[in-house]
Amino acid sequence: MYEDGQVRPPYARLEHWTRAMPAELRHLKQAEAEALFRRIGITFAVYGEGGDPDRLIPFDMFPRVFTQAEWLRLERGIKQRARALNAFLVDVYGRGEIVRAGRIPAHLVYRNAAYEKAVVGFVPPRGVYSHIVGVDLVRTGPDQFYVLEDNCRTPSGVSYMLENREIMMRMFPALFRENPILPVDRYPELLRRTLASVAPAKCDRDPTVAILTPGHYNSAYYEHSFLADMMGVELVEGQDLFVEGEFVWMRTTEGPRKVDVIYRRIDDAFLDPLCFRPDSALGVPGLMDVYRSGGVTIASAPGAGVADDKAIYTYVPEMVRFYLGEAPILENVPTWQCARADELKHVLENLHELVVKEVHGSGGYGMLVGPCSTKAQIAAFRAKIEANPGNYIAQPTLALSTCPTFVEEGIAPRHVDLRPYCLMGERVELVPGGLTRVALTEGSLVVNSSQGGGVKDTWVLAE
Repeated sequence: MYEDGQVRPPYARLEHWTRAMPAELRHLKQAEAEALFRRIGITFAVYGEGGDPDRLIPFDMFPRVFTQAEWLRLERGIKQRARALNAFLVDVYGRGEIVRAGRIPAHLVYRNAAYEKAVVGFVPPRGVYSHIVGVDLVRTGPDQFYVLEDNCRTPSGVSYMLENREIMMRMFPALFRENPILPVDRYPELLRRTLASVAPAKCDRDPTVAILTPGHYNSAYYEHSFLADMMGVELVEGQDLFVEGEFVWMRTTEGPRKVDVIYRRIDDAFLDPLCFRPDSALGVPGLMDVYRSGGVTIASAPGAGVADDKAIYTYVPEMVRFYLGEAPILENVPTWQCARADELKHVLENLHELVVKEVHGSGGYGMLVGPCSTKAQIAAFRAKIEANPGNYIAQPTLALSTCPTFVEEGIAPRHVDLRPYCLMGERVELVPGGLTRVALTEGSLVVNSSQGGGVKDTWVLAE
């Protein structure tokens, strides 16, 4: 918030607001926010955790603020990256030109666990594999942003982006009258338009869109139901759908209804027991046959996960140059691949200084933050890496930017990241903002909700 003792310009409008909020009022407002979250039903289940299976994600009332100029640069970089990732997916399920050109090793693509042979040779409508791309960003300086990772399958958290804004507007309406904050509430409308725009060729009317959920035991079920309500589409489970002829049908009280676009929130392996895991009770038997014959669109497409693998991540700037002929606007964090002997040696010698992640890991699980780990934890992780080097990548611990955050003592800096959501369909669009996640523990670099992180509203100022 401060540079050389001065309030940074984007936050100047909040200085009076914070000074005028005594601790008693802040605690009251925090309790009000938690009550609203609980009443609305915004909860987050953590697998394998005892206690409350539907706990609240901590919400911090101090917003993160970007200027419009900062956002426009991010927007250009995010759209560029999303286009390159989709071009890569079309290519590697087709001719594989980037592999032929020697820009990406073949084994990283074709032996990747997320590469789905079931869709080789198939090009989805409009050539879009990943319809919602979540790009996780960190800031390390006034004009320096890095991409931590890409999420090309089913990036979660957009409901928190929308509800954080709604709750802030309820609690502090004067802030929104006094500040030119760009809105994010068009996201459900844009998402519905994006999904409708990728309806299959066999759709000869206004497309019917449905969200496929694993059910209410899933940690993100609230988001599934929230988005269905906001878009005005049906929320379905696998048992609500069936295949007949060339199409997928939805059971309704008025009889079967054809479904044209399925926004799936379940993993590839569970989509169709006839194609993937035969023991899946979450999917729809025969779904993949209909998909490959052009009778239904699945968003995001099966096989999209090969683009957000952490080993593939290191090559995304090369994808931008190869497919778009452009210089990358957003750079990657420098990354070492443990599958390479020389890079493995460097990682093992410097574990105490690095962040090490599983190639297929997510949610903050399966990672080592060297500077915050004990000698015993580092030794245990070293053994895991040595047993399977190809399963890990490593990155330096960046000097991540912090954002003012309300803590028990008042206001203190806490590390943050940002996940904007880029929609890919007939158009490439994103709303001005995203999900800011905050590491509430002092000094922590892990912002994931599953690891105790919280969330903030994200403002983009119109001037």
